[in-house]
Amino acid sequence: MRKSMQAALLTITTAAALSTTATPTTAAVTADSPIEACGGGSYHQVDSHKLGNVATIRLLYNGTTNCVVTWRTNPGTPRIAMLASIAKQDANGNFGDYKHNDGNFTTYAGPVKVSASGRCIDWGGAATINGVYTLWMSGPSHCD
Repeated sequence: MRKSMQAALLTITTAAALSTTATPTTAAVTADSPIEACGGGSYHQVDSHKLGNVATIRLLYNGTTNCVVTWRTNPGTPRIAMLASIAKQDANGNFGDYKHNDGNFTTYAGPVKVSASGRCIDWGGAATINGVYTLWMSGPSHCD
């Protein structure tokens, strides 16, 4: 009896955890522009990189926080694999704590954000182009 109660509790706990992690964020569903995806306000685009004719990785900044969004050129179905990623350089000059959002999306991946005053950032993203997952990362940049 005790083992069956433990198994039932494990099943309920696992189901609760899965239902919590599977919920999409509201921002990813409703934003109409990269600026809106990052939170609007004073965000403005400071850099970008095109991934063929499929998507553009956009770096935005609001004076304190960097934000990356990978935005599809022609949003819609089918969903494609995309990624938005950013990290700030640590005191040893390394990039290790990447923030990323990846999955299959109809419009965009992200936003991912980091405050990096006085530090370099490494930002980038990916999208599926003609069936090939294509990744681009900036390397150390925007070091002010």
